[in-house]
Amino acid sequence: MDGVTDQALLASLPADKPRQRGRRLVFTVIGILIGVAGDRLILVPARIADVAPRARETRAVAQSPFSRVGDRIIVPEASPLRTLLTVAAPTMKQVARTLVLPATVEADPSRTVKVMPPVTGRVTELKVQLGGRVVQGQELAVIDSGDLAQAYSDIEKARSTLTLTKKALDRQLNLEKAGGAAIKDREQAQSDHDQAIAELQRSESRLRAMGIPADQKESSRLLSIKAPVSGSVIDLQVAPGAFVNDPTAAMMTIANLDTIWVTANVPEKDIAFVFAGQTVKVTFRSYPDDVFEGKVLFVSDVVESDTRRNKVRIAFDNPDKMLKPNMFADASFAAPAMSRLMVPTSALLMTNDATSVFVEVSDWAFERRNVEIAYQEGTAVAIKAGIRPGERVVVKGGVRLND
Repeated sequence: MDGVTDQALLASLPADKPRQRGRRLVFTVIGILIGVAGDRLILVPARIADVAPRARETRAVAQSPFSRVGDRIIVPEASPLRTLLTVAAPTMKQVARTLVLPATVEADPSRTVKVMPPVTGRVTELKVQLGGRVVQGQELAVIDSGDLAQAYSDIEKARSTLTLTKKALDRQLNLEKAGGAAIKDREQAQSDHDQAIAELQRSESRLRAMGIPADQKESSRLLSIKAPVSGSVIDLQVAPGAFVNDPTAAMMTIANLDTIWVTANVPEKDIAFVFAGQTVKVTFRSYPDDVFEGKVLFVSDVVESDTRRNKVRIAFDNPDKMLKPNMFADASFAAPAMSRLMVPTSALLMTNDATSVFVEVSDWAFERRNVEIAYQEGTAVAIKAGIRPGERVVVKGGVRLND
């Protein structure tokens, strides 16, 4: 009876009930899958957040390519830095350095004379030109001077006074012999005569200083200025009609150019390469195909404070006057060969105002050491102090140790 009833009930159910149950089952499975996926999405960031510090710690340990022990930097065996550093010993090189410096031609000061006006007055004639050559005793200029007229007047007065005092002295001497004159009168006459002699000598000396013989009879206001030496007029400061009133201001300058100086300015850092007697080759812009060879005459004892350079002079004979003052030149100084430790410029590190390198003190252990550079030659530098022969330095990649 019950089986009949169940069958009847099943038969009475709608036909779509099994479909509804299938849909419910599908929806249930989908819900379970969504829940599982949501749990994973929530848990994964938490796990990542937990793993990230550990990864950073691992990387921090891996990224420590060296360690410090006091002043030393030690690169461990497993460090990747070993493949990035190049360590080598400096090379010892015989260096014969040539120093090329700009230079100029100058007149020899010991053969240069400034012509001063011996009197004040007006220049009435100028007998020379700038750059012209003169011989000793040649007339240079003519000055109309009241001082010259006064000098002639003074010498005439001195001569007249001398004649008068000489007669007075002779008269007193004769009276003294005859016993008719006092001694004090004779002494006074002697003193007056001595003073007259001194005044005449002063007046004659004044004329000679002007270039006029003291025994010249004719007096004139015109003074002829003569060349004191032979040479070339390298400076001219007067013209016809000019008034000269300063006895310390040169009217012109005459230089004997049979010997000239070539002056070069040596930088302070290169002074050690230059010395007196050193052979120098000089080329002039005016004669580019000619090489003049000379020797260093002297090296100045003073470094100029504004340029930090030292003057070096080379003397050259110049009989044909080819070399002229103010010409430009290039002077080549050949320094004697010497042994130098050479390192690449890539080994140098700048720290504040000092230059340093990393020196290997033991296997893959380095210390920073300041060095003194003598000079640079291409991509290498000569070390003056700081490194000893046989020591090894970091020649490439040293900046990686500079942290």
